[in-house]
This record gives sequence, C-alpha cells and structure tokens, in this order.
Amino acid sequence: MHSVQEKSKEKKLNTFKDVCKQHNIKLTPQRLIIYETLLDHPEHPSTDMVYQCVRKTFPTISFDTVNRTLLTLHELGVANIIEGTGNPKRYDGNVVKHHHFQCVKCKRIIDVFYTEYNSLPIPQDIQEKHRVQDITVRLQGVCDQCRDRSGK
Repeated sequence: MHSVQEKSKEKKLNTFKDVCKQHNIKLTPQRLIIYETLLDHPEHPSTDMVYQCVRKTFPTISFDTVNRTLLTLHELGVANIIEGTGNPKRYDGNVVKHHHFQCVKCKRIIDVFYTEYNSLPIPQDIQEKHRVQDITVRLQGVCDQCRDRSGK
C-alpha cells in the first residue's frame, strides 16, 4: 500500500512528465532525478544541495546542468524559487500556494499554510500603478530547534 506522500510524489512526477511533453522538453534521467531530489528534499534545497545529492547517482553531472534544470523547473511551474536577502536561491517542489518561515540562525525554511496571507489587502497606490500577480509572505525569526538549543 502506498502512503499519502508516495501517492503525492507519484502524482507530481506524472504532472512533471506531462508538462515536459506539453513543452517539448526531453525527459532525461538527469532532469527526472533533479526533480525527484527536489521533491524528496525537505529543506527547500539550494542548487548546491541538489547538486551534491544528484552527484551520488550521476557523478559526472555538472553544477551548471543542475542549476539550469532547476531554473527550467521553475519556468515550467513545477517548482518555486525562494529567495532571501543575502542567501542563495532555494527551491521548493511544492507549488501549492503557501508561504515560508526562515530561521535567521540555521537558515532552515519551513512551509506555512495560512490562507489569510493569500488575501492580504494591497495598498491603493500599488493597485493604481501596478498589476499585482502574487502575494508571498516570508516570516523570519528563530526556529523551534535553534530556540531549544539556545534556551531563548
């Protein structure tokens, strides 16, 4: 019997394969393992983190291939980029609308599913000048693990 996580991953992989077909992108073993690594990695990995994992299976894969593939996954809409001030880009294989909490100490990123953030009011002057397409909230602070370690 498949667990809920395995079924979810299987569904995402099937969607990824369909999206590649729709965009005439060849589904190479390297692309597939990069996407699977992204789905399996709970830490919202950076390009380097994905590269280190993928190299275990494909030792000759280049960092540039991993980087370009992650950017392609984002362009295809099957991955999101999480950028933080002064930190490398991180990637998220979960494209369901959600937000993030990032620890300022360990840099861990945690998914935040809080639907009220999705409908934050947009300031009138912004609405008049621009067309807002998305609202993303990034919370920052000290995560539970770091807080427990420091006692603060």
